Amino acid sequence: MTDLSKYRNIGIFAHVDAGKTTTTERILKLTGTIHKTGEVHDGESTTDFMDQEAERGITIQSAAVTCFWKDHRFNIIDTPGHVDFTVEVYRSLKVLDGGIGVFCGSGGVEPQSETNWRYANESGVSRLIFVNKLDRMGADFYRVVDQVKNVLAAKPLVMTLPIGIEDQFSGVVDVLTRKAYVWDDTGLPENYEIQDVPADMVDDVEAYREDMIETAVEQDDDLMMAYMDGEEPSVEDIKRCIRTGTRNLAFFPTYCGSAFKNKGVQLVLDAVVDYLPNPTEVHEQPLMNEEGEETGEHAVVSADETFKALAFKIMDDRFGALTFVRIYSGKLNKGDTILNAFTGKTERVGRMVEMQADDRKELTFAQAGDIIAIVGMKNVQTGHTLCDAKHPCTLEPMVFPTPVIEIAVKPKDKGSTEKMGIAIGKMVAEDPSFQVETDEDSGETILKGMGELHLDIKVDILRRTYNVDLEVGQPQVAYRETITKEVEDSYTHKKQSGGSGQFGKIDYIIKPGELNSGFKFKSTVVGGNVPKEFWPAIEKGFASMMEQGVLAGFPTLDVEVELFDGGFHAVDSSAIAYEIAAKGAFRQSMPKAAPQLLEPIMHVDVFSPEDNVGDVIGDLNRRRGMIKNQEAGSTGVRIKADVPLSEMFGYIGHLRTITSGRGQFSMEFDHYSACPANVAEKVIADVKARNEAK
Repeated sequence: MTDLSKYRNIGIFAHVDAGKTTTTERILKLTGTIHKTGEVHDGESTTDFMDQEAERGITIQSAAVTCFWKDHRFNIIDTPGHVDFTVEVYRSLKVLDGGIGVFCGSGGVEPQSETNWRYANESGVSRLIFVNKLDRMGADFYRVVDQVKNVLAAKPLVMTLPIGIEDQFSGVVDVLTRKAYVWDDTGLPENYEIQDVPADMVDDVEAYREDMIETAVEQDDDLMMAYMDGEEPSVEDIKRCIRTGTRNLAFFPTYCGSAFKNKGVQLVLDAVVDYLPNPTEVHEQPLMNEEGEETGEHAVVSADETFKALAFKIMDDRFGALTFVRIYSGKLNKGDTILNAFTGKTERVGRMVEMQADDRKELTFAQAGDIIAIVGMKNVQTGHTLCDAKHPCTLEPMVFPTPVIEIAVKPKDKGSTEKMGIAIGKMVAEDPSFQVETDEDSGETILKGMGELHLDIKVDILRRTYNVDLEVGQPQVAYRETITKEVEDSYTHKKQSGGSGQFGKIDYIIKPGELNSGFKFKSTVVGGNVPKEFWPAIEKGFASMMEQGVLAGFPTLDVEVELFDGGFHAVDSSAIAYEIAAKGAFRQSMPKAAPQLLEPIMHVDVFSPEDNVGDVIGDLNRRRGMIKNQEAGSTGVRIKADVPLSEMFGYIGHLRTITSGRGQFSMEFDHYSACPANVAEKVIADVKARNEAK
């Protein structure tokens, strides 16, 4: 297939347990890709093929599958819902042209749905909405539609209405064609009848239809004028307007059903074909220069252009390393040599495969619009641009969140150290939000991640997939340090020991920088007291010390250094002398600048049944939480708060206890804030005790 108008690159994203993976399974069954549907709760779904996913019934890594529906090719990515794995959602949205947001009919718009919706807005991805699980107790389609309006501030365009609700849910009415799709009790997706709209729903259907047409024709001035004159547009014209509005993110076509009971999924697939954009209809990816600024050029989606692609995911499986690639421009043949714009090295494409989750199909050719995997690429990492060696270019790279929680691990037996190193190397390549470093003093390996569940799964993968048994320490918080006072100071580095010596004198001001400004250095030296060629060495000296603060050795944030004067010796001054002077100056002056410990503050979103709200808020207050707001829903209350990460360890167990198992929460890093004095003292004392124990 080479007709790009028949391609749809889509992702399925939602809150935990809204039914993303089940929906994906149904799509694969309906499109004939699989013959037996596997259920998530049995641990047998196609896209959740990791042991950890099957056992926990959650999706951990995004899986790609290709299938066909009505002569259209779908590349579908099923993404995780847990906040610890949002990086998977983020990087999937980066390479997709459209998406399906799945919402639970009874849970509605849940905390993680909001985060994913925000990511999709930032990426400018067109979406359909599928309200799932309408067969469940407490399901209410109309309430979820209101939540989409109020909580997500989005405009849902209702395309189908449910017939019956909860255990009476039997089908859906297509508002556009005024036809009812009613399924029988066999549970088979193909066993449905197209009937007339049930008599008790006719008025509702007409009201929603009128609303839908009014919203759709706003996309076309001529049609709008004709409609206002009383002329109803044709179904084709309405579809064309809906397609335009969906692409412009003016509204989101909204469908309903039950993926588990096989009801309503076909209409969603038709909507993907009818309303979601093909690869040529989305905003073209901007090209960047070496400084990371846009050049004004774009990667044009066409097979006739030079080759440009983005590696968005690395996965290691039983067949070797797989690099998932979204091709934006040009063609790729087996055996081609391509350039990695980030490393400047070329690589030969040995094998290309089309992914069916855990299975694969060999390819000899791929083109713009395709999402494929290349086997055996050596030095490619997530976010690298692959391009034609004769026409180098860089696509907009991906930005990943910084980890906020860390644990120390070491292998139980000495022989596993090397094995662990290799395994962790592969895992870091696969997941950019997972980082690792070695504590030089203790020799321990520090794993850093987005949350407790994230690190828990990583340790589990090391144990089972790589057979490395680990001793795991207590989770540690990634504290930071900063300063609160301006200090003017002077430092001289002088060394004379036969032969040429070393001399460097610097006069400088160290002061607190603006929030999130990192480290800034400027020189206002005049008259050559410190020659210009030594300024970079002084900056390097200060910058290298920012990694280890003076309070407890945590990285230092938001510091400005101004070099305003100094001294110079014609023979003894050198770059290394000034670099050493800067390091000494940092050690000398930082303690004088009123250093302060910063702690990560998490944005916590808690769902609690109404009866337990008082207990939940009291508990968050005890954890030094700041309650931001509360929203009452039909099934409970959502509480949003900012809470220090150090107080949130083991929170899920505690929340379940006080809410009798009904509470849920999600949290993500928000900002760093000053630690209260008593907390800071304890942290510094703990660090000192740990260092002495080593």
